[in-house]
Amino acid sequence: MGYFEGRVVAITGAGAGIGRELALQLVQSGAHLALSDSSESQLLATADLCADGPGDIYTSVVDVKDRAAVLTHSTDVTSRFGRVDALINNAGVLFAGDVLDTTFEDYERVVDVDFWGVVNGTKAFLPHVMRSDRGHIVNISSAFGLMAAPSYSAYNAAKFAVRGFTESLRQEMVLGGHRVKVTCVHPGGIRTTIARTARHAAGVDGTELADSFERRIARTDPNVAARTILRGVQRGSARVLIGADARAVDLVTRTLGARYLSILPALKKLGA
Repeated sequence: MGYFEGRVVAITGAGAGIGRELALQLVQSGAHLALSDSSESQLLATADLCADGPGDIYTSVVDVKDRAAVLTHSTDVTSRFGRVDALINNAGVLFAGDVLDTTFEDYERVVDVDFWGVVNGTKAFLPHVMRSDRGHIVNISSAFGLMAAPSYSAYNAAKFAVRGFTESLRQEMVLGGHRVKVTCVHPGGIRTTIARTARHAAGVDGTELADSFERRIARTDPNVAARTILRGVQRGSARVLIGADARAVDLVTRTLGARYLSILPALKKLGA
């Protein structure tokens, strides 16, 4: 992991899940970290866990929806460390509900965090990352950024948007002759608290939703997800798939094209 030694890495959503595991692995690799999260208590817990690592840790409570706060954070991080080598836009939320039952406000919240949070972070940090001799932008999409699923239209829309934004940015960096690498990450089911903290439309049983997610979908440990992401960063990969489920989704969508749209409704009718 010498690739990350001495590098300055900013991580959003660092208070739990994949963000926390990324922080732990990076600090043990000698990276200096700028950690942010909307939850101060979770952020400080991550910082405490990272305290024994050789890298320096800087924390800031930031809501990625707040563009002014994200811009200020990027300036503060650069002032603190003198540079930023990589940004990992990891913060995200989940919402479950059919289109008819999802309010405009529900859509706005998911898109504000999951898509605009990525745009805000990228726009704020990219000018600093471009000055690095080994700059990198990493945006977390989802397997649901490759395949749409019923009852997750808000999340699908945001994660598809992250994919399009990230792939466009990667091409722009190449065309402009910039040294910045850009990676889009598509995790499958990861054993985090995202389903437990998810909001849902009226009539959706949130407890059952979380139980089903954890029992049937969340198969990959966050530490494995973080290790896979960091390996992809080292390789300069354009796309990183995490978990057998994400790889299966990628294969199905590439093989079947639009025909995949009949699969999930059929499985749901069968009770699978």
